[in-house]
Parts: sequence; structure tokens; C-alpha cells
Amino acid sequence: MPIYVYWGEDDFAMEKAIAMLRDRVLDPQWISFNYTTFTPDQGDAAIQGLNQVMTPTFGAGGRLVWLINTTLCQQCPENVLAELVRSLSVIPENSFLLLTSRNKPDERLKSTKLLKQFATEFREFPLIPPWKTELLVQSVNQAAQIVGVKLTANTAHLLAESVGNDTRLLYNELEKLRLYAQTSNKPLDTDTVTKLVRNTTQNSLQLAAAIRTGDTPKALTTLADLSNASEPGLRIVATLSGQFRTWLWVKIMMESGERNQQAIAQAADIGNPKRIYFLQQEIKLLSVQQLISCLPLLLELEVSLKQGASEIATLQTKVIELCQICRGN
Repeated sequence: MPIYVYWGEDDFAMEKAIAMLRDRVLDPQWISFNYTTFTPDQGDAAIQGLNQVMTPTFGAGGRLVWLINTTLCQQCPENVLAELVRSLSVIPENSFLLLTSRNKPDERLKSTKLLKQFATEFREFPLIPPWKTELLVQSVNQAAQIVGVKLTANTAHLLAESVGNDTRLLYNELEKLRLYAQTSNKPLDTDTVTKLVRNTTQNSLQLAAAIRTGDTPKALTTLADLSNASEPGLRIVATLSGQFRTWLWVKIMMESGERNQQAIAQAADIGNPKRIYFLQQEIKLLSVQQLISCLPLLLELEVSLKQGASEIATLQTKVIELCQICRGN
């Protein structure tokens, strides 16, 4: 069936998929007749969208109806559900229905089950956690192939560390690198990438490292650099939380007497078991209790930022408290 359901937090990757679908379905000469979008502020957007997608196309190409930021997979009134039941199975082959949302569909809802049953594509666009280095490097290599940039293994790792899980920034930086190297067939070296690419996530990981060693001045300096680079506070917290959870899992496995790196990597959700040795060295001087004590502070920090607390002051306060815990104060 010509039904597409996209959701997730990676807005840029989703935008690229939507653009590809739009280009494939619509004839440029007939877009104004065959392309319709409905936003959540229109009370009957879902009903209107279903009615529109049943309308035969005008001229060449197909019809695309897009329900933007729809809540049909989170909550669905009975009248809309009835319309879905009536319409989904009989949508014309040349009409396409697209539903997008940042929120994960509720698999328990009848509307979600129905859409999943009839959808041609039911796809998530997740942000890769900043601490999952292997997945970030894989994403960099895939994007580099698409853009046409040649990277070495070292430059791919450096680029992954620099842009993190920001897909939009990744493509922007790759496009910059492509323009720089367009007259050369050689892979880019690390010096070039270091000079041209903006670095944020690596600094977030450096912040985690400074906190781990209890180095308050270095941690606050790194935090200031991140703030000056306009790095969102919640993204910093996400990186810190992920890193501390990874350290905690590795420490717990070590304390339990586990020596198999493969088993530790599996428990800590680490793709490359070779990283375990380095993680073990990083947390050698920290106790399980110290790592556990950091997690509630990170949760408090996340909640405070989401409730509108002053970002810089709140981050500074919690970073100092985290450093004190890791110093054993």
C-alpha cells in the first residue's frame, strides 16, 4: 500500500527521506495540484488528509498527502479510527499518504497496528547515542559515500568525534570537505579535517573525562567552550549520561569478577569489545558507588533544563557537584 510512516528525532535524516519520496512521487509540473500538507493545528487534519488522498491525481505523476507531526500513533479518536479502517485498504495506487512524528508510535493502539499493517514503509529515524562510537563512524562512512568524500579510517573516526550524532552538521561538514578536496583524488588527512571541521561532541566527551578525574577547573573550562560553541545543554547532558552509564556497567561487571571482554561489552551495549580495556583503565580509580551517585545528579540536571532553569548556571553547579563525587569529597 502507498502509505509511509516516519518517526524519530533525527530531523535531517527524515527530511532527506521525505525529499526523496516527494521527488519520486510528484511530477514537478503538477505539484501545486497533487501535493498537500496538513499540520496539527488543523483540528480535522487527519480526516481532511484521508479524504484528499482518495482524490484522483491531476495530470502526470502521483499524489502525495503529508500529515505533519501527526498524533495518530499516540492517540486516535474513534471517528478518525473508523475513517482509517474505511480508507487505508482502498487508497489509489497513485496516491501516497505520509505520516510523520517525532514521537515513537504506541504499538498498543489500534491505529498504529492498522497503519503498520498497510504501510509500505514503517521507519524510525533515531539519533545515534553520542557514546556509540562504532555506529557514529559507520554513519560517517555512509554519508561520505553519498556526498562523495574520501576518508581514511582515522579521519572517519575524527569526524565522528567532532560532529557526534548531528546528521545535519555531518552533511554540512562533508559538503565543506568535498568542496575543499574536489581537485584531489586522495583521502583527506586528519590535519585537514581538524582545521576545517567544527568540534563539539569530542568536547562533551572531554567534559565527561574531566569530571571523571575530578578536575573541576578543566571541566568548567571545557563546559565554557561548549557553551561558546552554542552546544545545547540537553545534548551535553545526553553525552554525559550515556558515558557514565557505560562506565557504571563496565565497573559493575569488573566488580562481579567478569573478565571476558565480550561479555562485558554485551552487558554495557558496546559494539567493539576492544574498547573495554580502555574503559577499565579510565574507571580504575572510581568505585561503583561513586558512579551510581552521579546518575541522579545527571537526571536532576536534565529535568532542571527541561523545566527552563538557567542553562549555564545549572550546568556549572552540577558539573562542580559531579567533580566532587568523583574526587571522593
